[in-house]
Amino acid sequence: MTKKFLIVGSGFYGATCARELTDAGHSCLVIDKRTHIGGNCYTRYIEEADCHEHHYGAHIFHTNSEKIWRYINRFASFNHYVNRVKVSHKDKIYSFPINLFTLYQLFGVKSPEEAKACLANRKEPIENPKNMEEWCLANVGREIYEIFIEGYSSKQWARHPRELPASIIKRVPIRLTFDDNYFNDRYQGIPIGGYTSIFEKMLDGIPVELNTDFHLDRETFLSKFDHVIFTGPIDSFFDYSLGHLEYRSLRFDHQLINCSDFQGNAVINHTETQIPYTRTYEHKHFDMNFSADRSAVTYEYPDKWEPGKIEIYPVNTDENQTLFSKYQDMTKEFPNVTFGGRLGQYRYFDMHQVIGAALEKVKSLA
Repeated sequence: MTKKFLIVGSGFYGATCARELTDAGHSCLVIDKRTHIGGNCYTRYIEEADCHEHHYGAHIFHTNSEKIWRYINRFASFNHYVNRVKVSHKDKIYSFPINLFTLYQLFGVKSPEEAKACLANRKEPIENPKNMEEWCLANVGREIYEIFIEGYSSKQWARHPRELPASIIKRVPIRLTFDDNYFNDRYQGIPIGGYTSIFEKMLDGIPVELNTDFHLDRETFLSKFDHVIFTGPIDSFFDYSLGHLEYRSLRFDHQLINCSDFQGNAVINHTETQIPYTRTYEHKHFDMNFSADRSAVTYEYPDKWEPGKIEIYPVNTDENQTLFSKYQDMTKEFPNVTFGGRLGQYRYFDMHQVIGAALEKVKSLA
């Protein structure tokens, strides 16, 4: 039986659901309150620099799943970009993630065995680390913590690392080889033509209404459709009746620079607290196209979230998780609404995880 679906949000969760449900014979309408499709993955072409600007921060597609890689390649071809981040700290540039070359830069070690012994000597005797700071001191020592972690995390989260859970830093790899690829995944790259072109292909033939806020006509939308897929903030669906879940936001300063190569790398992390921005991006390095004499560069500033600003990172504290659980319980009153994506599930997802979750969900909806 054909069903009518309303999909709120045109990021990867919404677009994947829309594509799969449409292909299964259902009727879909996608709405988005922004002026463009693609959510935070939106890219725009900068003609003067001949590259695609990642408008809401760097997005590098990576996955170990052959299924997800084949799926996304239905909508784009990918270049061979590998994310090799650099760290700027006190006028020095370091290789990142922390690898054998980083340890050579810091301590002069040249082999995995030397590096292992070096780190062991710098670890502090902390049993059962309770926060990010303690985990770092117990696993990599104070020098690495102060150069790479303390200032950057303090800026990013507006909390000192001793107030943050260790789980955040455990996502950052530490390698005793010269491998400086940020990700360990089998597949990695940037879509040729930018991310927006992926969403255009995913949503081809599906009606999309931009500048449309679900909350302004919520009851009408809920009554007109058999099922709603909601990818906005879960607390906003309930009009923040239990209070606001906490996020961190980001502010972006996009600049066009009069030089052909500004920083020699796509991503540089700036870890000193005195420097207000956390990262700089040079977008032509993502596209791997260096033909233009000018360059598109973005300065990324951490920003306190408040209503009206972009929700970027859920803040993973016990208080927020407790509040999220209460909102989850309230969703049981809406069996014809699916809450999905990073905001709908109040969880940090990478792009491939969002697509995978959407593909799994539509099995039960189609």
